[in-house]
Amino acid sequence: MGFQTLGVSDVAGDEAAASRPPPLDTIEVLLPDTNAILRGKWLPGSALDKIGKDGVAMPLSMFGLDVWGREVEETGIHIETGDKDGLCRPVPGTLKPVPWAARPTMQALLSMDLADGRPWMLNPRHILQSAVDRFAELGLRPVVAFELEFYLLRPDAAPGGAPRTVFHRAEGPAPQNMYSISDLDDLAAVIQDMRTAAQIQGLPADSVISEAAPGQFEINLHHRGDAMAAADDAVLLRRLIRGVARKHGLRASFMPKPYLDCAGSGMHVHASLLDAAGANAFADGETGEVLLRRAVGGLLAHMPDTALMFVSSYNGFRRLMPGSYAPVSPSWGWDNRSVAVRIPNGGPAARRVEHRIAGADANPYLVLAAILAAMEDGIRQCLPAPEPVSGNAYDLARGADAPTLPATMREAVERFRGSAFNARNFGARFSRIYAIMKELECAEFERRISDLEYQTYL
Repeated sequence: MGFQTLGVSDVAGDEAAASRPPPLDTIEVLLPDTNAILRGKWLPGSALDKIGKDGVAMPLSMFGLDVWGREVEETGIHIETGDKDGLCRPVPGTLKPVPWAARPTMQALLSMDLADGRPWMLNPRHILQSAVDRFAELGLRPVVAFELEFYLLRPDAAPGGAPRTVFHRAEGPAPQNMYSISDLDDLAAVIQDMRTAAQIQGLPADSVISEAAPGQFEINLHHRGDAMAAADDAVLLRRLIRGVARKHGLRASFMPKPYLDCAGSGMHVHASLLDAAGANAFADGETGEVLLRRAVGGLLAHMPDTALMFVSSYNGFRRLMPGSYAPVSPSWGWDNRSVAVRIPNGGPAARRVEHRIAGADANPYLVLAAILAAMEDGIRQCLPAPEPVSGNAYDLARGADAPTLPATMREAVERFRGSAFNARNFGARFSRIYAIMKELECAEFERRISDLEYQTYL
């Protein structure tokens, strides 16, 4: 069954009332937390005007919840502060119909400030805004696009067991089915509903690809000259994909590495810079490549310290495996998918960087804030880029003196915590709290006994 736009009637004004769209039943207000998990409320449709006028009150401590939704008391922003409310206001342009909902529903993305209107600097949207503002000081404006990979899964997995994809293959060699048209054909009803829902919500969804593994797909978003809006798009597209899949009796997962023998799911970010005249600064015949190499130099120099913002989950570090099209070292190259920062083919006007580290479950605001902060620092400090990698970057990573990314979440937490760059660009308070939250998340996994241990040692 396809979708129809909420609140739009095809019937002339004097047609029967029964043919008119039903009244708005529910408004879903959505606040992405530090882990980009959506928190919020369902409100009656009659509250629409009140939300726009008065906003929505929710606790400031929402940004001190762990990935399971529990209060992390060690952050110091919960009951010991009185657990005060912040003021959440709708993000302009995000009040949209929810076409996969059973009843007439609209949703709006929220952003939280302090009650007096000052920015709440634990809100990742404000951290990203700071990075964008620093580029404005240079007379440059980021242009950004996100690509999201995900698996479509059957809903019949045993509790705690490995899920089966919609095209699960239990026999034969390690499964791969790159760019399969037949897989798109077989899931056409689901994919087309995703595309239609994106049109209804105004999300700039572009191409849809059957990715490297059976049951894995990628939806690309068109580039935006508004970096914040691009990150909003990524958050809302993940919700859309999950919602439509659920309507079709499936489950969409952005888990970075659900299968060790299959491709992981990443969040690739494309970024270029516009100058004051609105031209691509990387394409300038005299200064463009110098600027590009300095931006790349910043990205590589700060990649180990910011890795926890790109790979923000315990499972995410399983994705960074040699030969898996997920980078394992801070490297760059021209049209090379084995590196961390790829410069795609294309004409000068389309010259950009493709940042390939982030897992599909990462927070788009923090991912983009880290990318932009590193590019800006590289440009300001004239940081040199090493020679580009022309072959297999995984071979380079095996060298004894080769630079590496953190291999575990524990290592990434320590690199993040000790970084002056992070404190300077994202705020000392946010950096401290983020490190605490991720350290405790890591410890929760480390204290569990795996099934393999029972099978081996019991």
